[in-house]
Order: sequence, then structure tokens, then C-alpha cells
Amino acid sequence: MADTYAIPGLVVILLLVLILPFAFKAVEHQLEIFLFIMGVSAALVSGIMDQHLIMKALEEPIMITAAVLIAGILFKLLQTKLQAGIRAILRVVPFPVFVFLVVTILGLVSSVITAIIASLVLVEVVGAMRLDRKTEVNLVILACFSIGLGAALTPLGEPLATIAISKMGGDFWYLMRTIGIYVIPTVVALGILGAVFLKGGRQEAAAQAEGPGLTEQTADGESFKDVIVRALKIYLFVMALTFLGDGFKPLIDRYVLGLPSAALYWINMLSAVLDNATLTAAELSPAMAPAQVKAVLMGLLISGGMLIPGNIPNIVSASKLKIGSREWARTGVPLGLALMVIFFFVVVL
Repeated sequence: MADTYAIPGLVVILLLVLILPFAFKAVEHQLEIFLFIMGVSAALVSGIMDQHLIMKALEEPIMITAAVLIAGILFKLLQTKLQAGIRAILRVVPFPVFVFLVVTILGLVSSVITAIIASLVLVEVVGAMRLDRKTEVNLVILACFSIGLGAALTPLGEPLATIAISKMGGDFWYLMRTIGIYVIPTVVALGILGAVFLKGGRQEAAAQAEGPGLTEQTADGESFKDVIVRALKIYLFVMALTFLGDGFKPLIDRYVLGLPSAALYWINMLSAVLDNATLTAAELSPAMAPAQVKAVLMGLLISGGMLIPGNIPNIVSASKLKIGSREWARTGVPLGLALMVIFFFVVVL
């Protein structure tokens, strides 16, 4: 009965999460705080706010935050050498080829080095390239789609994969066998897409490679304080997603579970704003047919790239490169919808 009263409140919170970051710049600029408030509100409305959830929300972001902080400090110390290396590569490797390699390789290795490390490498490489803003944002979004997909191929890559294998009783290579045939070609296709459509940044990147010295260009680089602040923001972001994921469970349990695979596939676009690991835990069952499992997983993985809260790579990249919700959505939503339509016919029908 309590769930019945919670549902209208959760629907309102979901609408606020989907609308307010695009409607108000103040919300967009303080997205971590906004999502934290929404997450706590969802947990309170659902009546599940207790000591266990609070401890889970406090502990969940620790590893991610530590990785972001340590890598941020290392990249800060190695910034000059990294930028010099990127410039050297851009002098000999054509820009479209370099874009293809960045998107494809990071996507494929993310299942081994984890999505977090892959996204940290991404933002440092892209930052060192010093592209025009549009090219930079589009490259990051393409790469984040690639990383989010590729990381799901092994349990090392991201929590979704670990939970999926645990729920289905599979071995280490279960997801590679189940969705690898869709994920690997898509990662390569995203790399080709970047190489073909991001040529606008080539001239500027080349000019930067031949331009002023490193000291002059990196004088305005981020400080150690910036690195620490970014790590704290990511801690708050992941904490918010933990509250959101658990808080929306009554809504998911009542209206999402039990839907046919075609409907579940599209409903899983909720993964654009909710923790996809939570949705995976709620939806997957060993009783499902292989086609249903594929539909659930591909719907979650693709839609996770559409908006900033959808995936850890998105959160890390947007925080580091100061990409706003509207900036991300301009590319992320159309690209995600296009992939969703393609895989609806490939996987679901």
C-alpha cells in the first residue's frame, strides 16, 4: 500500500530529473547537488531511507572517487609529457585515424582496464588535443558510448557486467558470448563515425601540434585543488545515483518488471538518468529467454550514453571537461535513439 502512495511522488521526481537540468542553467551547473537532492527525495518518498542505504550510498563511490583522484594527480604531474606525446602522434597520424583509434581502442580495452580508467585516459587525451569545443564534446560522447558498451563484455569492466553474470549464473565470458556480437561491431562503428564526421577539428588540432610551446599553452591548466574538487563532485554524483536507483525500485517493481522484452527494451531508456546496474539487478532473471536477456542488456547499455547521469564515463568526462547537460544531450540523445532503433530491429524483433 505504501508503494501505491509513493508512485505519484516518484513520477514527479523522475520528471524533474529529466526536465530541470535542461530548463535552468543553475540546475545544469550544479547537477551533482541537484541529483543528490532528487536521490534523497526518491529514497524518502519510497520509504526506504535507512541506515543500510545511507551506508551503501557512502561506500559505493569510494573506489570510483579514489581512482579519479589518484589518476587525476598522476595525469596532472605528467601533463607536459602527455601533451607532448599527443602532439607528436598528431604530427604523423592523420586526425581521422587518431579519432578512430581513440574511440575504438578505449571501447575495446575498457572491459579489461575498467570503464573508470578508460574514461580518465579519454579526458586526458582529449584535453591534450585542444580541439574546438564542438569537436571535443562530440568526440567525448562517441567515446563514452564506446566505453560504456565495451566495458560490459567482462565482469572487470563495470558493475552492470558483474551483476548480470551473477544474476544469470554465467562464467567470465558469458557476456562476451551473449552480446559481444553486437557490442564489438558497434564500438568499431562508433570509431568510424568519429573519423568521418569529426574532421572539423583536424585543422585546429594540427595547428596546435605545430603551435606555441607547452609551457605557454598549459599555464592555465587545472590545479591540484581542481583535481580534488572534481573527485568530490564525482563522489556526490555516484552517491546521488545510488539513492536514485534504490529510490525508484517501487516504480520499477510495479510497472517495469514483467513487461515483454520489446517494451522492456524501450523502458530501459530510464538508464539515461538511473544507475544501470540497479536496473540490471531488478530486471534480469535466469528464467528469461536469451533474446530477452539481450534486449534488456542492449537497451540499458545504449541508453546509458544518452545523458550525463547514465554512465560513469559520462560523469567523469563531463566533470573534467565542463560539458553541460544540454551540450551532452544535443549529440547523446540523437545518437542513442538512432542506436536504439537499429538494435530494436537487430535484437528485439
